[in-house]
Amino acid sequence: MWWFQQGLSFLPVALVVWSAASFVFSYITAIVLHHVDPLVPYISDTGTIPPERCLFGIMLNVSTFLGMATMYVRYKQVSVLSPEKPKILRLNKLGLRLGWMSCFGLCIIANFQKCILYYIHVLGACLTFGVGSIYMLVQTILSYLMQPELHSKDIFWARLAVFLWSCSSILSMFVSSVVLYSGLYGQNLVQKLHWDPQERGYTPHIISTVSEWSLAFSFLSFFLTYIRDFQKISLQAVVSLQGQTLHENPGSFRAEEQALLIAGSI
Repeated sequence: MWWFQQGLSFLPVALVVWSAASFVFSYITAIVLHHVDPLVPYISDTGTIPPERCLFGIMLNVSTFLGMATMYVRYKQVSVLSPEKPKILRLNKLGLRLGWMSCFGLCIIANFQKCILYYIHVLGACLTFGVGSIYMLVQTILSYLMQPELHSKDIFWARLAVFLWSCSSILSMFVSSVVLYSGLYGQNLVQKLHWDPQERGYTPHIISTVSEWSLAFSFLSFFLTYIRDFQKISLQAVVSLQGQTLHENPGSFRAEEQALLIAGSI
């Protein structure tokens, strides 16, 4: 059995590989069609013009689903490992809510392009990266609280390092974007897809785009730390029959279920 076939480790692997592919494929398509500059464009710029916009949107929608599934499995794992620790359980529930909010932001990014609905796109980015970074912080704290009985120290330090990486990328991107869009370098820069290295504002633009790519891959790297944990967990669905047919009214479900239980049928 291969390492990615053990337990549910395929979930974070699929999330990371698919999300990275969505960035790379849309980037290659945009470059081949000369829609953006080859040197580090914004990720959103590579998903602005058709046909890469269609590819970018549908692939990120799948990433949203994979992200929600991965976060739910992580939530269930922590719940089972620490059933009698209220502090951990509260943080775990908070982490799931934050994670799903981040996934919703990713769905917004995928379906509302920057050059068309800029402020909605920015809202999605804030949910994805802002709320997502808080999710990473919560999971890092959980890793700290669960060591050394349930988590190794290496996992905690790895998640802390990735979290600090994402925070530095957010800070760098925020400062460079504020400088770039302050009005010192012209107006309507949001719609600008091609940059000349000799233009004013090119340096903060490059810093901003590099920071965005760094931020995106820091998020993907965080989910790579789930692989070892997910190798030791599996989920299964339990089917509970509430009747022998599909056309009975809900009132008769409980009575028939009780009768089946008594008879030993379930």
